[in-house]
Amino acid sequence: MPAPETVQSTQATFNHVNLMVDSFLANTELDDLRAIVRATLASSGPNTAAVFTAAARKRLVQTSAKAISSSTTLFDTLENGLSVPAPGLETILRQSRSMYGAGMGVAGLGVLTAVVKATVGLRWEIDGLMADSLAAVDADISQAIQSAKEELAGGRVSDLTAARAAVKELGMYVAESLKDTARWGGEFPFERALASIEYWKL
Repeated sequence: MPAPETVQSTQATFNHVNLMVDSFLANTELDDLRAIVRATLASSGPNTAAVFTAAARKRLVQTSAKAISSSTTLFDTLENGLSVPAPGLETILRQSRSMYGAGMGVAGLGVLTAVVKATVGLRWEIDGLMADSLAAVDADISQAIQSAKEELAGGRVSDLTAARAAVKELGMYVAESLKDTARWGGEFPFERALASIEYWKL
């Protein structure tokens, strides 16, 4: 058995290393940190990724609001009556992507539902920034649905009734968007989302 002073020395070394790593994390550039995390996950076993995403989910539960604040402006309307994305849209999409990327697909869908709902009644250029942003939302919904499927398969959804209600609400607003764009002759922006919802038996 090691002498007491050896144990103390080893413990002090571990504490020193942890302090240095924490200092690095607090001061490194975000892009560098992302690259390091990606490299670590890519070069480690699947258990490391599982531990990482579990820690990410715990953090998101602690820090992320599950609903969009009523004061968040997602779209602005120009003088010509056409709408464009507001800065709040990117913030909300980042929130949703963090959620479904960490395996919280159902929560991510809830955020995206509010985005789809906010588009009903708006008009926009068929080719333009708004159309591009809504195409990204469409892709996000499909990815969030895949994440939600994995969340359900992994037994991480504690309230299946609430999850079904969330999917039903999303489907309702996607269908309303389809009708709304047809009324003004616009191009329906959520084709992939509609197909994903229709083929998902929850």
